[in-house]
Amino acid sequence: MRRETVYKEIEDMFGVVPSMFKPLPDSSLEMEWQLFKRVQFDEGPIPNKYRELIGVAISAATKCRYCSFYHTELAKLNGATDAEIEDAVHFAKSTAGWSTYVNGMQIDFEKFKKEVLQACEHVRSLTSVAR
Repeated sequence: MRRETVYKEIEDMFGVVPSMFKPLPDSSLEMEWQLFKRVQFDEGPIPNKYRELIGVAISAATKCRYCSFYHTELAKLNGATDAEIEDAVHFAKSTAGWSTYVNGMQIDFEKFKKEVLQACEHVRSLTSVAR
């Protein structure tokens, strides 16, 4: 596809051609646009609202203001509430903090795996007893 054709598709979808697409070389513009559409908008096993909340969390952890803004707005567009967005960011904060701690303390990985599996099995057994 020619650049003008790709731009027309983008503009038809968004009402504007976002500036992030403009520096892409002709040789990869169409491929990048097709990939962007598939990854960002096609339905998949994870509903788009939850994929965007994952994007919000990753953006917060990587501290990318562009991605944070984009994924927050798309999460809202897909029905996410402010409480869900805060929860995703809070979860990312907790995950990043614990990751920093267990990696920095060099906790034995095999022991860690064993403990996680043991804890999951314990929770499963409590859940099956409650039924």
